[in-house]
Amino acid sequence: MTGPENIRLSGGFMVLLRALGHAIRHHRLSTIGFFIILFLVATAAFAPLLAPYEPYEQDLYNVLSGPSAAHWLGTDNVGRDLLSRFLYGGRVSLLLGLVSTLLAAAIGVSLGLLAGFKGGLIDAAIMRVVDAILCFPFLVFLLAMAAALGGGLINLGVALVLFGWVFFARIVRGQVLLVRELPYVEAARAAGASSARLMWRHILPNTLAPVIVAITLGIGNAILAESAISFLGLGVQPPTASWGKELKSGFDNLELAPLYSIVPGILITLSVLACNFLGDGLRDALDPRLRGEERR
Repeated sequence: MTGPENIRLSGGFMVLLRALGHAIRHHRLSTIGFFIILFLVATAAFAPLLAPYEPYEQDLYNVLSGPSAAHWLGTDNVGRDLLSRFLYGGRVSLLLGLVSTLLAAAIGVSLGLLAGFKGGLIDAAIMRVVDAILCFPFLVFLLAMAAALGGGLINLGVALVLFGWVFFARIVRGQVLLVRELPYVEAARAAGASSARLMWRHILPNTLAPVIVAITLGIGNAILAESAISFLGLGVQPPTASWGKELKSGFDNLELAPLYSIVPGILITLSVLACNFLGDGLRDALDPRLRGEERR
């Protein structure tokens, strides 16, 4: 069955690429956000080539030193090069934000699709779990999970996924309740399409636009959450470098080495703002009502 309303999965990727191109061309802040993300991802990916030292290499004769020819941003409290630590820390923070958000999206989209399509007891059970999790403030939930599971990168990622999926489930469920009654879905059902085919082939592709926007915003929130939890000492554990961990260590030595704390704070701020800017641009590009207002 074909038609402009029945967007196939392959076509959905083309829609995303067109929306991304539209956002970059017509949304100035989105363009800035896109190139900031591209720069941060590139520096993290090529950290072994860009970093002047290994992230754990110590220079005990230069502890908490300022910027110099040998150490462009100075050294930390055990003599490790800060520039190298920040480059490698970006790998941890960005990867954690991306992976945890994508896993949360996969779980939330699947459960939200099931709840919206099936309805009844399945819908009630899933949404009551969502309501129960949302009773906890975000930071309180992460702290409770960190206390229960222990600190560490993997446990922090698990906590982010366990809390993050509920937002995607609510978004997708609301979209499915609208889409499942549209004529092309009824036509596919009358043609004998199975429930699985209706959900994954006909309904899901038409609910992905708000999910894509939510993913971009979720990555920024996950980076910020990692920074907050690591700052409190329950996230990434030493000697692993992350922006949040470096921010905490630098805060303890702010008077002696201000760049130790200022630079990771700037990197966290830039990454979160860039994700939000890109998400705003994608929202404008994917929402037909906003595109119509733009044409007028």
